[in-house]
Amino acid sequence: MSDPRGTRRILVTGGSGLVGRAIQKVVEDGARLPGEDWVFVSSKDADLTDAAQTRALFEQVQPTHVVHLAAMVGGLFRNIKYNLDFWRKNIHINDNVLHSAFEVGVRKVVSCLSTCIFPDKTTYPIDETMIHNGPPHSSNFGYSYAKRMIDVQNRAYFQQHGCTFTAVIPTNVFGPHDNFSIEDGHVLPGLIHKVHLAKSSGSALTVWGTGRPRRQFIYSLWVRRMRCPSRRQRRPWWRPWTSMGRSLLIQPSQMGSLRRQPVMPSCGPTCPISSSHPSSRALTCPPGPHLPTSAAVKETCVWFTDNYEQARK
Repeated sequence: MSDPRGTRRILVTGGSGLVGRAIQKVVEDGARLPGEDWVFVSSKDADLTDAAQTRALFEQVQPTHVVHLAAMVGGLFRNIKYNLDFWRKNIHINDNVLHSAFEVGVRKVVSCLSTCIFPDKTTYPIDETMIHNGPPHSSNFGYSYAKRMIDVQNRAYFQQHGCTFTAVIPTNVFGPHDNFSIEDGHVLPGLIHKVHLAKSSGSALTVWGTGRPRRQFIYSLWVRRMRCPSRRQRRPWWRPWTSMGRSLLIQPSQMGSLRRQPVMPSCGPTCPISSSHPSSRALTCPPGPHLPTSAAVKETCVWFTDNYEQARK
């Protein structure tokens, strides 16, 4: 985030979440550049669905840059049950954050989207030019459309005001501080929780669905190291960046082999057969040591076991 105009105050919304905690860790581990002041906030600091509270937060912090991670999120069951809530709350959050950023003169905003925004019926591989080519999967259409609208807003702010607002589209992120709820969490942390319970009780591991869908995962402590390609490239600033990077493509039915537990697919909700996208326009991961994917999954399992009482579940 090098900037010739001096001190940079970087506001991170959703700072207590999965990716926010990962960014905070890399900053604390020495990635902070001279002249940078990082401010991590959560819902305890302000209700971002409220325009007045959001504006007050921005006026108090006076950020020069914003990493927008805050969102109402949940797994398959919660999305199916509360599609309207996901739409309304995320639309309010995103509009309040982006408009407050515009009003206080923030130089750059990077928002975090999701691969669920891509059309349900599409061809593979997929990339950021295909976001609006069809409706998303029906199970989480509220959340998906709300996230898509960030792309629309970024383009409009750039077109009308010249704002440097953009977004990244990560694959399914997992890691420490995730939501490991079996009912409300995402697939990998939910499976990790199920494995933990199966091992603790000595029972078989039962997985909902057919086991056929494939999912692409990326470790949160890899996401924190991602960096955007040079902003000197000739491309619209608002266009989002995909981030595949060092990711893992597996089927949920393979999780048993990862954790040495039997898998018994059962009837239950399932999801699109494939969810992956290429790295032709991906955020790049800087050189250096990286955990093997199996070690990243193991590290997450160890974190969950060690922090079982405090973990979100």
